[in-house]
Amino acid sequence: QVQLVESGGGLVQAGGSLRLSCAASRSIFSIYFMDWYRQAPGKQRELVARITAGGSTGYADSVKGRFTVSRDNAKNTVYLQMNSLKPEDTAVYYCHARPAAVDYWGQGTQVTVSS
Repeated sequence: QVQLVESGGGLVQAGGSLRLSCAASRSIFSIYFMDWYRQAPGKQRELVARITAGGSTGYADSVKGRFTVSRDNAKNTVYLQMNSLKPEDTAVYYCHARPAAVDYWGQGTQVTVSS
């Protein structure tokens, strides 16, 4: 079992940056995939970025070149650096992990980008 707590959301103008953090309650060293999802009002939750235990990353086309996911296994934390933010990035951002085929989600952090 693992608890995930996101932080770092807020209100930012278009073109600005935010860094989200996801702190896990236990070691994430053995958790192969750590993900960031987002859900905008009236839309389905979508995968934004993924990082493997080995540091390989993947991104949704809509955020490629603007967002960077990283993990610090020593701090049991995953980060999402978001640059050149757009109003369409407005959503609740969730951290996700799936150790041993069980899904764990954080409570989410709101990101609002004003135009």
